[in-house]
Amino acid sequence: MAETSREGTGTIEALSLVPKAEARQSMKDFKSDQEVRWCPGCGDYAILAAVQGFMPELGLAKENIVFVSGIGCSSRFPYYMNTYGMHSIHGRAPAIATGLASSRTDLSVWVVTGDGDALSIGGNHLIHALRRNVNLKILLFNNRIYGLTKGQYSPTSEVGKITKSTPMGSLDAPFNPVSLAIGAEASFVARTVDSDRKHLTEVLRQAAAHRGTALIEIYQNCNIFNDGAFEALKDRQQAEEAVIRLEHGQPIRFGADGSRGVVRDPATGDLKVVTVTPDNESDVLVHDAHATSPTTAFALSRLADPDTLHHTPIGVLRAVDRPVYDTQMADQLDSAIEQNGKGDLAALLAGGDTWTVVG
Repeated sequence: MAETSREGTGTIEALSLVPKAEARQSMKDFKSDQEVRWCPGCGDYAILAAVQGFMPELGLAKENIVFVSGIGCSSRFPYYMNTYGMHSIHGRAPAIATGLASSRTDLSVWVVTGDGDALSIGGNHLIHALRRNVNLKILLFNNRIYGLTKGQYSPTSEVGKITKSTPMGSLDAPFNPVSLAIGAEASFVARTVDSDRKHLTEVLRQAAAHRGTALIEIYQNCNIFNDGAFEALKDRQQAEEAVIRLEHGQPIRFGADGSRGVVRDPATGDLKVVTVTPDNESDVLVHDAHATSPTTAFALSRLADPDTLHHTPIGVLRAVDRPVYDTQMADQLDSAIEQNGKGDLAALLAGGDTWTVVG
């Protein structure tokens, strides 16, 4: 995507390499003819509607947009998008999408995955896509459970979670996907919630405008096997004290009338939540999503309590410029052709070190 305001202006300009749509598009243009088959009440419906509603903003021909998924409930997503798509292999969607984005820079490539698909069998593929900064947009649906296989604990389930595979409670410390992404030096990391259509769309808008890998963790309710997992962030009364809405350039305040704020503890250097008073108001951090160092973004990601979700930041935690892998690879290929002409496959396979084996 072409460079746009990082704060999100509501407009997205397509790369000159990517053909633009010939006519004005609507949400209906991105709905496929397939019957949507998720459990009634699943949070995936809300995410699908938000993505379909946002796609016209890209201004791209549908034929130049691709959704790649792995395995899981979320991975049925490509069936329901009237674009190109691939329902691929368990955990391998980032690897497949990397090959596609690297070889076809004329495509806008999106990955749809779940907490089990991305963080268990697919963990290695995810972190390497993030560190390479391939031009991908990764939507990670996190319902903190394995839904497709009927309710086993997942890599994001809280300690003590009782499921069919952990009848006495999970012993595993859960992954924090946002912390993991920031630790892998991802250039764009955000979190949002399935039921907040306005916030979800704005995060999608900023991710689409970003050059490189953008990871969006989407808290998504599984009303069959883990219903109410994010109720603290959705219930109006609880959310006021639980949700920290991050906006670049704005003080990190939340709660009734902004009564709570995030400051840095001078003794430990860690971040903590305080009640804002005239004496400490100047200490409240101003959110800088574009800071070169990931240190503060990582510290913000650690504020949320994994059991109660109290003090959970949502929004864009990090959005920085880094060299894009597929662009660098294309430049290397162009340079090699310029210096050496078209490649010789036989010479490449033989290499510089060959031996003749005598019988």
